[in-house]
This record gives sequence, structure tokens and C-alpha cells, in this order.
Amino acid sequence: MTSSLLLSITTFLYLAAAVLYLIHWIFRVKKAGTLATGVCITGFVLHTVGFIMRWWESHKLGYGHIPLSNLYESLIFFGWVTILVYLFLEFRIKNKVIGAFATPFAFLAMAYASFGTDQEIEPLIPALQSNWLTVHVITCFLGYAAFAVACGLGIMYLLRSKAKSDKGIWAHLPDLRTLDDLIYKTILFGFFWLTVGIITGAVWAEQAWGSYWSWDPKETWSLITWFVYASAIHARLMRGWAGTKIAFLSIIGFVSVIFTYFGVNFLLSGLHSYGAG
Repeated sequence: MTSSLLLSITTFLYLAAAVLYLIHWIFRVKKAGTLATGVCITGFVLHTVGFIMRWWESHKLGYGHIPLSNLYESLIFFGWVTILVYLFLEFRIKNKVIGAFATPFAFLAMAYASFGTDQEIEPLIPALQSNWLTVHVITCFLGYAAFAVACGLGIMYLLRSKAKSDKGIWAHLPDLRTLDDLIYKTILFGFFWLTVGIITGAVWAEQAWGSYWSWDPKETWSLITWFVYASAIHARLMRGWAGTKIAFLSIIGFVSVIFTYFGVNFLLSGLHSYGAG
């Protein structure tokens, strides 16, 4: 069995988990929630094994680099770390309904990776042959994953706030205060790692190209994304923004993340582009 096949199986497990989480939320089937968590954890374990297998396969080909270098591999890692962040939240707050809003992000990333990208393992170009690659990509994607979960929480908050009563399916979402607190804390977590990612990227750029910052399109949009979340945190601390405003900012911020990740790669050329991969 190859890593690609194993990761494709993982994609369907995340889809199954998302559907089961939805059933648990909408129809209040407790067993569906328990099964969803089990399927999600199983997918996460297979995902981890698949990631390690791809690393091993690169060694067999004589390349020997951590699988974080192209679009396929970055999507795979994004899906993995998104599930990691989500499972931490689920076990932390004991609420499975969040899975209906978080796991779809991992599924969509894995689905696009499995069926829409080139899965061939290739040698690293000289500029990527650095330990900073691992540090930079891991820290950035920890931030991206946290922002994906924060976006899901923001959507939950808006749905909960628009509900005319606490009856029906709305009664089973976390209360507004809990969601507001989770959105803010998740944004803080993501913001920390995005900041570290930008700093490590600057150090790596100086070593690879002799300049800490070159206003490459992805660098520029990463900075824009950083300012979006910095503004959200500032507004929270200085102006007391909470609730709907923070929920909207969590969604707007993730739209910026998506453009930083995909839009720049496909629409703008630069040092970070791997849209064709």
C-alpha cells in the first residue's frame, strides 16, 4: 500500500466523520457522535501513518525530505494539523457538535490534494534544502489550521445568534459566550504561530536569497492576513469587540488565509508559487 492510497482512504474517513457529526448535531443521535469521534481518530491515525510513509518513500527515492514541499504535501499537512487542533478542542470542551463545522475543512483539503494535485515525489530545489523549511511550514500551518477552526466556530456563532429560540437544533450548539471565548482563544493560538511562521520565513529567506523581505506576493498577503488577525485581537482588547464582530472577523481572516494559500499560488507568480504542483 502506498502513502497516496492510504491518504485517499483518510479523505473518505474525514467525510464520514463530518457526516456523522452532522447527524449527531441535527438528529441528536448520541451514538453517531461517538462513532464520529472514533472515525475521526481512525482517520487521524491513518493520516499520520500516510504522512510518515510518504517521508519514507522520499528516502527510498534518494530525496529524503519531509513531505512539506509542494501543493499536495502542504494540503495533506494542513488537513492533518486541522484535525489535530479540532480533536484537542473536542476533548477539551467535551462538545462534538463543533466537529460538524471543523472536519469539513480537513476533508476538503484532503479531497483536493487526493484528486486535484500532482502526487509525484520530487527532489527539493536548492533554496528549499534547509531545516528552515520544516520550521517555517509547520508553524505557518499550525496558524492556518487554528484559523480554519476559528472560522468554523465563527459560522456556528452567527447561526446561533440568528436563532429565534433555543429550541430545535440551535439548542445543541454551544452557548454564545462559550463560542465567543473559543473563537478568540483559537485566533490567539493561530496568531502566535502565524507570527512565528513569518519570522522563520524571513530568516530562511535571508539565508536562501540574501534578503529578509522581498515583498513577494505571498509574503505580502501573509502580512495582510497577519494584520487582519492583529486587528481582531486589538479590537477585542482595546475596544471590547466580541460576539458577532469577532465571528465575522474570524471568517474574513480565513478568507485572507485562503487567498494567501491558493490565490497567490494560482493568480500571482513569485518565489512561493507551486500552483502547478
